[in-house]
Amino acid sequence: MLERYFKIGERNSTIFRESMAGVVTFMAMAYILCVQPAIMSGKQFGMDTGMDAAALVTTTCLAAAFGSLLMGLWANYPIGLAPGMGENIFVVLAVIPACAALLGQDAGTAPAWQLALGVVLISGVLFAVLSFLNIRKYLVEAISPSLRGGISAGIGLFIALLGLQHAGVVVSRNDLYVLGPMTETPGPFVFLVGLVVTASLHTLRVRGSLLFGIVVSMFVAACFGKIGLVQPFGLPADPMPVVAKADLVGVFQHLRELGPMVVILTFMALFDTLGTVVAVGTRAGLIKDNEFPNVERVFATDATATVVGAVLGHSTTTAYVESASGVESGGRTGLAAIVTGACFLLAMFFSPFLLMAAEYQPITAAALVTVGALMLQSAAHIDWDDFSESVPAFLLMVGIPLSYSIADGLIVGFVTYPLIKLCSGKGLRISWILYVLAAVLIAYVTWIK
Repeated sequence: MLERYFKIGERNSTIFRESMAGVVTFMAMAYILCVQPAIMSGKQFGMDTGMDAAALVTTTCLAAAFGSLLMGLWANYPIGLAPGMGENIFVVLAVIPACAALLGQDAGTAPAWQLALGVVLISGVLFAVLSFLNIRKYLVEAISPSLRGGISAGIGLFIALLGLQHAGVVVSRNDLYVLGPMTETPGPFVFLVGLVVTASLHTLRVRGSLLFGIVVSMFVAACFGKIGLVQPFGLPADPMPVVAKADLVGVFQHLRELGPMVVILTFMALFDTLGTVVAVGTRAGLIKDNEFPNVERVFATDATATVVGAVLGHSTTTAYVESASGVESGGRTGLAAIVTGACFLLAMFFSPFLLMAAEYQPITAAALVTVGALMLQSAAHIDWDDFSESVPAFLLMVGIPLSYSIADGLIVGFVTYPLIKLCSGKGLRISWILYVLAAVLIAYVTWIK
């Protein structure tokens, strides 16, 4: 039955190989179980969003399990899903503060993060509509590879900057980023050990290098007395403090102000999924003659997972390019994704261990820097020889970390791109969608922001 349903033999694989590939993909993605609760609760940034970290551990496992299982059962792709890096930071550092400002409350109050989850939920529904109506194709074609590369690289730089700050390697002094004191606290040393371990294992192509780096960092932090070692096993925490809290009514009441946030999250999910499908599908040999079998199911799965993830209290749930590690281990079908999903369900019983990693920022700092370095590879897709492509992409890429805002960086890139194209005589070569988007963003900056 498994052979027939997943077409395992047709794709030159075996049940054992698919199972092992699913475990490898989980190992490569498992770092998100430590990082996501730390980010969404605000502990990663030394702030408090008001979201319960223990509940977020449970719902991170549930969101990742649901997305991965659905990908395997419906789309039959060896791709794991989980709350996405980049989108989670955008929600915490951009959407939640914007929602708090609209409500006239602090960012750590429940109405602020509940309204932000409403934004994520609406973006997921919009993504689902675009996927089911096949409008997605036109939106994807409208954004050039250079802009896509700039978006991913810019977010990567921002994530790396945050990692260095959380480790105490870089500090803000007189509105400037400078090298911090290396010996006053153990944070830089904990980060350095974790980074060396992670980068070395990744170089040696060891699966789960990010997770192993976090474990070693935890041990070093425990030696300095920064965390207390606990029994790693336990029953899952109650997820209800963050489940079904999205404020949809509030989003529609403030749609004029929050509309751009919805659009940006939708585009980010769109590009993440597209890039992952291309990368993983190509490595698995599933894409032939530029044809993506069941690609609409992949996008629909991603969108559905985002909706469910928002209900569970999380930022955008998206496909993970780390799934390529499972493909390299032989994964070719959705059975690998199902095994990955099952591993995420089992991970709920390791919640004490995962919460321990979220308690001290330098523990996960190395993972952030490593992810940032991996995302920066997308800069290779920028057409540096064409200034009408490279300049907007470059402004977008550096604008995100320099403005300390993903939203502001995206605005700079999407506004300058059509203007430079128009003034350089290439205005008719790009889609009208980009002109409309630029006009909306200019209006947003002028009258709303």
